[in-house]
Amino acid sequence: MLSTMSLMRLANMRECALKLPGTNRIDGRPLCITHEDVNQAFSDARQKVGLRTLALREVSDIMLDQLGTTLQETTRILATRFRLSGDELWEAVPEADVSRSEAAKRCPLWLRSGGGGGGGRDGGGCSATRFRRHDGSCNNLRHSTWGAARTPFKRLLPPEYADGISAPRLGANRFPLPPARAVSSRVHRDFSRDHEHNVTMMFVAWGQLIDHDLTLTAEAKEPVTRRDPDCCGQGPKHANCLPASVPHDDPFYRKYNQRCISVLRSLAGARPDCRLGPRVQINSLTSYIDANFVYGSSFRKADSLRLLQGGLMRTSTPTSFQSQGLKPLLPPKTEQPDDGCIRHKPGLFCFYAGDNRVNEQLALGVLHTVFVRVHNQIATELSKINQHWDDETLYQETRHIVAAIVQHITYGEFLPLLLGQDTMRQYGLNLKQEGYSNSYDPEVDASIPSSFATAAFRFGHSLLPSVMEKRSASHHIIGEKKLSEMLQQPYDLYRPGLVDQYLIGMVDQLAQAMDDSITEEVTNHLFQEPEKHFGKDLATINILRAREHGVPGFIKYKRLCGSEDIDDWPKMVYHFRNSTIDHYLDLYSDIEDIDLWSAGVAEVPRRGSLVGPTFNCIIAGTFRDVRRGDRFWYENDGWPSSFTPEQLSEIRKIKLSRLLCDAGDNIPTLQLRAMEISDYNVNPRVSCSSGSLPTLDLTYWKDYTSNKGPDEYFAENSVG
Repeated sequence: MLSTMSLMRLANMRECALKLPGTNRIDGRPLCITHEDVNQAFSDARQKVGLRTLALREVSDIMLDQLGTTLQETTRILATRFRLSGDELWEAVPEADVSRSEAAKRCPLWLRSGGGGGGGRDGGGCSATRFRRHDGSCNNLRHSTWGAARTPFKRLLPPEYADGISAPRLGANRFPLPPARAVSSRVHRDFSRDHEHNVTMMFVAWGQLIDHDLTLTAEAKEPVTRRDPDCCGQGPKHANCLPASVPHDDPFYRKYNQRCISVLRSLAGARPDCRLGPRVQINSLTSYIDANFVYGSSFRKADSLRLLQGGLMRTSTPTSFQSQGLKPLLPPKTEQPDDGCIRHKPGLFCFYAGDNRVNEQLALGVLHTVFVRVHNQIATELSKINQHWDDETLYQETRHIVAAIVQHITYGEFLPLLLGQDTMRQYGLNLKQEGYSNSYDPEVDASIPSSFATAAFRFGHSLLPSVMEKRSASHHIIGEKKLSEMLQQPYDLYRPGLVDQYLIGMVDQLAQAMDDSITEEVTNHLFQEPEKHFGKDLATINILRAREHGVPGFIKYKRLCGSEDIDDWPKMVYHFRNSTIDHYLDLYSDIEDIDLWSAGVAEVPRRGSLVGPTFNCIIAGTFRDVRRGDRFWYENDGWPSSFTPEQLSEIRKIKLSRLLCDAGDNIPTLQLRAMEISDYNVNPRVSCSSGSLPTLDLTYWKDYTSNKGPDEYFAENSVG
């Protein structure tokens, strides 16, 4: 006979984990999916996927992918058994109680919303402290996983998976969408030689830097080398392969008999508390603007980047730099050196930084170098002002200041150019000129939307030039280099003086026009290896990425953003060029099928904005939530992390040009606003030593208290 305890446990397992209304059932009765049903489905899915027991703290992306795939397949089993509708899969199933299931026992600690997230050095519970956690957990004291690293992207619209669970999006008529490469080669061919009349390459580089502060979708890698698996060659293929077919009449790839572009599907992720539902993808970074491109999004990564002396970051100084008195570079990437790096010989190394994409293109390497230099300059000055501060306090306080500066420049210099003043006002994005903003709202989830990560904030790919210019200290062109030769190949920065030459080139070179034309340097030669004549196609990857994330088509986002006037092809003429519409008519069988990224970069810009109304809406809404949902936002008052009024005034003085002047080796002049082209009347070049570009007065960070570590120092101000 069963014991009383066993009977009670059995009765509990037969209770409803999820109860659904019976309006769509044959018998009209509510549907009860029991805890036992969930457990059995998870057990079957676990066997199918091969999920092993997880270590609850140290979980790799591959292990998380296995768990996420198991939860996805658990959902599929329940959907089949109980004939669940698409709406039920999206709206109801994620609300199922899985706390009594085996899934809950295997849920990593940082995904447990009641456990304070994060774990690790900061402990399990959430409390308000002076400094952010590197992984972003506990930023929101009520919802510890919101915006944290390795949690799912959020959705502005329900996903449109072909099978309701995980398969990439199909067309409205259930037929396959046009090949992504066909869309790229026809709609996004390299036809335009126009330039934006105001924004510089520094604007483009800053946009990519901020993208790398906000989003990184976890993707499959070879376990040892961290190289991308080949999805087009002979032999067995990786389970996450999603190769892009190349049409037989492709104008470029047919010359090299290429019928395939290697693309990998994003890894699966798990929802907070390991809840069920359709496939989700994880953001490996924090969703907050916290300069994690400098510091990393985990404690382990952060420590590997630190010198652990004087609050400083690790750097390297080649002998030739020392002899010429030049500032140091980023440290070389000596572990897994082929990860994100095209190397011509074994002794050649790319750079190591808080974000692994530092080597993706050379302009990023320049800005990463700038910020590591800025960090070390601030930390060194603080160590003189507060000689009793230890390494940890110097590091954390400097990190706190740098994150605030990145926020200030992004909202003060970058977003107004991108979105326009009307949108800045409409979404409450303008910065305060004095005092505190107090805009923090703990009910705002700052997590990045899938539509932002896979499409809208990839707008900058239209602005990329074919070459990057090098300029002298007097702003004269002294050379240029093909963009394709600088992708994952940042080696020019090892040559003395070239950091300055590229930096000055970036502030003087105009960006390409914002339109549907994309340079061949990234549509035919992306990450091209030296011995080959072709590479990958960035536009194809963008289109496939959104499809495999189940991101709906452009028209649905157009409606979400308030436009109801596109419901047939003739009305497209108000939003797109005629040639673009002609291509879409040839490629897509239904207007609802048009891919979000493709139409987003092609849409006629909103007045005062670089991008069209749809991308404008998605981007503005995301940055509104990133600001309002960030407890550590630099303008906030009343928290241990808050700056004093005097400190806040100092941060507000800083312009990007000031940082570039300070971090460069020998830059005599720059325009006031580095992301805009210089103009004698409205944006003049000024001396880096002039008062027109004020410096940060760090004496306002003078600490008159006794010597305390960062935890003790601010413990008296901790709340929550």
